[in-house]
Amino acid sequence: MNNNISYTIDEVAQILKISKLTAYDLIKKGDLVAFRVGRQMRVEHEEIERYKSKNRTGAVQEEKNDSREYKKPRNRVKNQVLLSGQDLVLDILSKHIEKNTSLTPLRSYTGSLNSLISMYNGECDVVSVHLYDGDTGEYNLPYVKRLLVSHPFILMNLVCRTAGFYVKKGNPLNIKEWKDLAKAGVTIVNREKGSGARVLLDEQLRINGISKDSVKGYGVELTSHFSIASAVAGGQADVGVGIENAAKMINVDFIPLIKEQYDLVLLKTKENDELVKIMKEAVCSEEFRSQLEQLNGYDLSLTGKIIYES
Repeated sequence: MNNNISYTIDEVAQILKISKLTAYDLIKKGDLVAFRVGRQMRVEHEEIERYKSKNRTGAVQEEKNDSREYKKPRNRVKNQVLLSGQDLVLDILSKHIEKNTSLTPLRSYTGSLNSLISMYNGECDVVSVHLYDGDTGEYNLPYVKRLLVSHPFILMNLVCRTAGFYVKKGNPLNIKEWKDLAKAGVTIVNREKGSGARVLLDEQLRINGISKDSVKGYGVELTSHFSIASAVAGGQADVGVGIENAAKMINVDFIPLIKEQYDLVLLKTKENDELVKIMKEAVCSEEFRSQLEQLNGYDLSLTGKIIYES
């Protein structure tokens, strides 16, 4: 009997042969009914069968919008909002919003570049980004302007963080700069395509004239700062790129290399007016800020600042 079985969003996406973001979108519309178990959302087997039966006349497909005009999904569940990004400060922000506002936040743990693309396609409400541009030395704005072309938006700082290398305790291979990644005997572990850490690595390799083919382990991918740090601690790699916070929780040393902006992107549309107001108030609230002050590895000097508004 499958009546008591429930599935994670990843599993729902696999069963229906859709993306995770489309699965979230179906929940936001009310086409799929989900429930929470802690931070995780789950969908019951019966609910998936009901949805499949209802849509039996046509295959489940990814939603497309050939005009590329941003439109929020129709018939969405009232007050649900999807926040995309991987840093734990977003989980704290989500809980703060749920506690203090009328919104019901949903979380998508997707990397910066892929999150921006999802926003462009109308699949996300709030996106977090930390995307380094090697030509300007600037974070985020060059990418957001290019990807959200013709869409008015607000770029607001959430926190600043230090990015660098995770290395084994004592740094036995003396890894200190980007060029050291190409040294003989050094093996890295990489982040997935579309993540901010992957963009940072690729830009630094380009700036320093290092071919990715000369970097051993470049093709080995993991999907979080914690998994990268854990791989280094466990001896599967000598070095990985990530943020300082994870190094304080895993048995590795951290080599700081760059201060990065971790910003939020919101589209400026008439229907987003209330969301923008709520997000600004939440990020600038004393309660949220005091929670962030308890964390290690975060700089709050720009928190709440509007970096750019088109």
